[in-house]
Amino acid sequence: MRITCPYCGARSSHEFAYLGDAAPTRPDPSAPDAAEAFHAYVYERDNPAGPMDELWYHSAGCRRWLKVTRDTRTHAITAVAFAGTGEAAR
Repeated sequence: MRITCPYCGARSSHEFAYLGDAAPTRPDPSAPDAAEAFHAYVYERDNPAGPMDELWYHSAGCRRWLKVTRDTRTHAITAVAFAGTGEAAR
């Protein structure tokens, strides 16, 4: 699988570290239900079949986090952007 980094260009997936689903947000630790919210955040993840936004770290390149839209059935990548910026690949 090849991932097109917005900064470095097309690279082998071996240059990247996979974090997982890009959708979950970290719960508020001061909330009254913080323990339950953190348990769900860490352990109760979906495993969808189809397109999914994922976080990948370009560890052997520019060392930036990327948001990659990948089909989990075919591994086809349809979009890549720097995480948090929306800046797309060239």
